[in-house]
Amino acid sequence: MNFADTNHQPEVFVFVPSYNHAPFVEKCLKSIVNQTLAPKKLLVIDDGSKDDSPKTIERVLNDCPFDAELIVRENRGLCATLNEGFAKSSGAYFAYLGSDDLWLPEFLAARVELLSRREKAVLAYGHAFTIDAEENIIDCSTEWAAFPDGDPRPMLFSGSAPFSPTVVYRRTALENLHWNEKSGLEDYDLYLRLSKKGEFAFDEQILAAWRQHGTNTSDNWEFMLDEILAAQQRNADELGLDKASLARIQSAAKLTHTENLARSGRKKQALSLFLKNAPAAGSVSFLAKNALRILLPMPLLRRLRKSSQRRMTEKYGKLNI
Repeated sequence: MNFADTNHQPEVFVFVPSYNHAPFVEKCLKSIVNQTLAPKKLLVIDDGSKDDSPKTIERVLNDCPFDAELIVRENRGLCATLNEGFAKSSGAYFAYLGSDDLWLPEFLAARVELLSRREKAVLAYGHAFTIDAEENIIDCSTEWAAFPDGDPRPMLFSGSAPFSPTVVYRRTALENLHWNEKSGLEDYDLYLRLSKKGEFAFDEQILAAWRQHGTNTSDNWEFMLDEILAAQQRNADELGLDKASLARIQSAAKLTHTENLARSGRKKQALSLFLKNAPAAGSVSFLAKNALRILLPMPLLRRLRKSSQRRMTEKYGKLNI
């Protein structure tokens, strides 16, 4: 699809929920401004930041070449902020970007082009870099992930999901849904419900970056696993899962997360989950890999992780936006 004719460009509404990311929000916004497919509008809602985020956002948006708006209000939480942002949106496509994350310049163009070819798809997503506070690339999902194209339920049932910075939604697919404001893991619950409405279109390109730093919720693996299991329980009836099916799915999700728990130092929890859910393993190699993570001492696991991050930085370098 040729987006050169601005009169026929697809309308993409971009939303940034901002909260206490003053060191990163300027680069986040500039990565949106630098898109080869310009959004119809950029809306930023600052959710009660206690740092200088609003001043930085206002300065960047003053020079924005397309329609941009900043709303500053008291803290209501991420899911409430996402629902507010979507309620104010319009156009054919909707995408949101966390105020510490980044898009590469072709992100919107590529995801929208994919959705324009995939009428049954409710969203398009892809691989992602992981970056540190200085934009060093310390991981890439192509190194370990096999994301599905089409039916997302096997991925979701295992407790895995698309990285939120990689997603563009078909806006009509979201109109009768919402982010569950009682959920602490905002996207996973929504993905489960969206999986009933259509396909997830996968793009192999790496066009987004998720930033890892000290306050990321997604590094709290116990919390994440609890939220995943709760979301599966809440949506079981809608997904057509009987008690036996739900039990099998939850065993597989628990087993999948033993590696993450072990890597974060929660060895006892990891071992308990491993022993109780080992029958749900799909292969002996999967069991062996998880067992090794549990058995290796933490100092060695930390050294291995740092070594892996150094290798990734040597391979991919620094992300310059």
